[in-house]
Amino acid sequence: MRSHSYDDVLAGPRKRKIPEVEAEPGLVVEEPGGFCGAVVRIEYGNVVLEDRHGKHRVFPLSPAGFLLEGKPVTLIPAKRAARPEREISASGSVRVQGLKARTARDSRIWVEGKHDAELVERVWGHDLRVEGVVVEPLDGVDVLAERISEFGTGPGRRLGVLVDHLVRGSKESRLVDQISDENVLVTGHPYVDIWQAVKPASVGIREWPAVPRGQEWKQGICAALGWGEPYQGWQRVLAGVSSFRDLETPLIGAVERLIDFVTQPEES
Repeated sequence: MRSHSYDDVLAGPRKRKIPEVEAEPGLVVEEPGGFCGAVVRIEYGNVVLEDRHGKHRVFPLSPAGFLLEGKPVTLIPAKRAARPEREISASGSVRVQGLKARTARDSRIWVEGKHDAELVERVWGHDLRVEGVVVEPLDGVDVLAERISEFGTGPGRRLGVLVDHLVRGSKESRLVDQISDENVLVTGHPYVDIWQAVKPASVGIREWPAVPRGQEWKQGICAALGWGEPYQGWQRVLAGVSSFRDLETPLIGAVERLIDFVTQPEES
């Protein structure tokens, strides 16, 4: 008996088991970073949460990755009766079978350039066709105010604009601050270029290289990685993206807010 007690002491305290909780839709949990929301759905090892403002965020289902009533829990997929599997689009939405693209809305989404447009199409193309939303390259935000004036916004004719490097103090943020049209929503991501909003692992690298100040960013990236010319580098980047899981969260949130904005029904 004495030997048994001695062994227990050496073994140290037992680790407390973290309970597993089924992620039923509507279950309210908190992510350690502070985002609190209700479970919307689980897919591909991630959980989508919606906060009280209707904002969606995507988080991985990691062990002890959430708080339920202030206590750590591990979320697991809810057990439910077998049913026919729904096909999921690249953006995580349910794919509409036999889709015929609806007539294009007057509202538009503008992005900075061709690469931005191709990436948005790669991930959200199905959703955009369901909603009848056209994405057009803007070719830089320097002409944003002029283009908005030419477009002529109004009820049912909204603009959503996706901007690269939208951080405090940047040239982009100063230009965006001049826009005050209630029918225009500008969102963005903090990355220098849309390439950087793709997760490094998705394109087979550990991290995006730092590019010296004064050097064109895409040229610098391609030189550092041995990717040849920028058009060749972009082919590698785009090929590495198959769904929203290959993108950084700030870009996902920015695009989804724009789609919501330009598809809001007109107020009667």
